[in-house]
Amino acid sequence: MDTNDLGANARMFRRFLRIFPVLALVALAACGVTPPDQRSPATQAEIDELTLGIMALGPDIDPAEAAHAAEIAYRYSYKLAIAYQIEDPPLVHNTKVNMGIKARGLCWHWAEDMERRLTAEGFETLKMHRAIANDANPLLIAHSTAIIARRGSGWESGMVLDPWRNGGELHWATVEDDTQYKWVERRVALEDRLRREGRLPEGAVIQ
Repeated sequence: MDTNDLGANARMFRRFLRIFPVLALVALAACGVTPPDQRSPATQAEIDELTLGIMALGPDIDPAEAAHAAEIAYRYSYKLAIAYQIEDPPLVHNTKVNMGIKARGLCWHWAEDMERRLTAEGFETLKMHRAIANDANPLLIAHSTAIIARRGSGWESGMVLDPWRNGGELHWATVEDDTQYKWVERRVALEDRLRREGRLPEGAVIQ
């Protein structure tokens, strides 16, 4: 193969790399999700089921707080899906955010906004946490979530509140039962990342 052929192949490969994100978007969008403005918000039965799940996190959880948290988790997921303009599966929407087409909607946006909204309620028997999965695995996509737990208990005994993975429809499960991901406390995951990058001395912690 002469140098002209090599140059032509290199140019073709560079063009492919430029259009690959677009091709990926088209392919993945074929498995689209129903936009939030075309589906109904959560039913009362769904909210009641989550309420019971939150109450099961501890014997002294206030039923009124559990019910209020469950309603917010569902209603706010729906509200965020509209605000984020969700119309594609999660990885497609991530690509659009990373390309600047959409402003927000990465998993950590969902986790951050959900944690902030529920924390603002000032619950006395419930506490919000954050966790990250896959952060140390280069072969997998890191994922973030908000977790609600009984105040005074660890995050590991809490409930995952994750609208990202279903394109804006709330997924919830206890940390133990959410076997799709191996969750790590956000602070610990970030400390490990900074140490791997040489930006946090051994023994130092994030406050």
